[in-house]
Amino acid sequence: MNEMFAPLVLTVIVFSVGALPVARLKSRKHDGFQTEPQFTEKYFTQTLDHFNFNSMGNGTFSQRYLITDKYWKKGYGPIFFYTGNEGDIWEFARNSAFITELAAQQGALVIFAEHRYYGRSLPFGKDSFDIPRIGLLTVEQALADYSVMITELKRQLPAADCPVVVFGGSYGGMLSVYMRLKYPNVVAGALAASAPILSTAGLGDPRQFFRDVTADFESVAPECGDAVRGAFRQLKELAERQDYSRIQSEFTLCEPPSSAQDVHQLYGLLRNAFTMMAMLDYPYSTHFMGNMPANPVKVACDTMLSGSDLLANLRNSAGIVYNATGELTCFDLYSLYLECADPTGCGLGFNSLAWDYQACTEVNLCFESNNVTDMFPPMPFTQGDRELYCSKRWAVVPRPDWFKTQFWGDGEHHGCQETHRT
Repeated sequence: MNEMFAPLVLTVIVFSVGALPVARLKSRKHDGFQTEPQFTEKYFTQTLDHFNFNSMGNGTFSQRYLITDKYWKKGYGPIFFYTGNEGDIWEFARNSAFITELAAQQGALVIFAEHRYYGRSLPFGKDSFDIPRIGLLTVEQALADYSVMITELKRQLPAADCPVVVFGGSYGGMLSVYMRLKYPNVVAGALAASAPILSTAGLGDPRQFFRDVTADFESVAPECGDAVRGAFRQLKELAERQDYSRIQSEFTLCEPPSSAQDVHQLYGLLRNAFTMMAMLDYPYSTHFMGNMPANPVKVACDTMLSGSDLLANLRNSAGIVYNATGELTCFDLYSLYLECADPTGCGLGFNSLAWDYQACTEVNLCFESNNVTDMFPPMPFTQGDRELYCSKRWAVVPRPDWFKTQFWGDGEHHGCQETHRT
């Protein structure tokens, strides 16, 4: 999955009283990707199935983690533990300088743990995504992984008296909140940024996500949203006339579309480009989930408003995401973007398979665009659509209400400090 919900930032801070002294943070210019933290890469022998003593015979796998004690006041300084989410753990470590900056002030040990079934933490290697082996990919297993790892590493270091604070962003932020809820004996506090704990439990408005993406672009210039709407309207007119050769030439596609499904795929590819730019709208260039310029939302709006040829402007805006290097000579509809159980995109490669499975089981992501509250073509994704897709792809039936039961649903905010920024 792409990093979720950056347009709507939800920070949840959950601490036990007296767990950790908090120093006032000094503001500092962020240099983005330029400075790589000095982490050591290690592997932890992790239990395959924490909840069934028979299924895997207490089998194990190698779970990757990164660690640095550069700032640690050994034996009594806190432990800052990043609850890895849907991707290679190095990518998160390289883009989370806030944690290492805070560690320098607090004298903390820093650990970034990789989520099972992502990056190099594949329990069954390349066969990890076969059915039923992928069935061990759950939020509950991931939380147990982190709790076991924290407990054992504290014993080995030794760091028995060191309080642990978990950090995470997006889905990783959800995991940080859940760690504090489920394992308060292991973690003293949690800081979660951009954590969609309500919407992924089916408690939000399915129109909100793409409404927020649209608001990001319209905050740069109201006419930017109008230009995007106008471009999609022109594309729709071409599709209705089945002028597929014109669509191919306008969008520099490798092959001409030949069906309504191909046009739907193009809609998804284009919508996903704007989603990516909204979620990675940093004031500096990034190389996280691809190459992105500084302020990509503004760059896209400048592109959309650069002339009267709206289709060309739409193509070039998508190129900010899909052709950042300028090396592509054409856009391949089905290799650049994969439709999946997450309408905000699953990415590519093994990581996309893992996230697709999670979106088909526990993580509820039934979001839709409608061209009324947002600037994108109407693309519904209902629970019925989700069930149909997931039963065909993974032979599973989603449980849309499970997070409400397992992780408190809208009761999660009690005892938490929340801040909202749009």
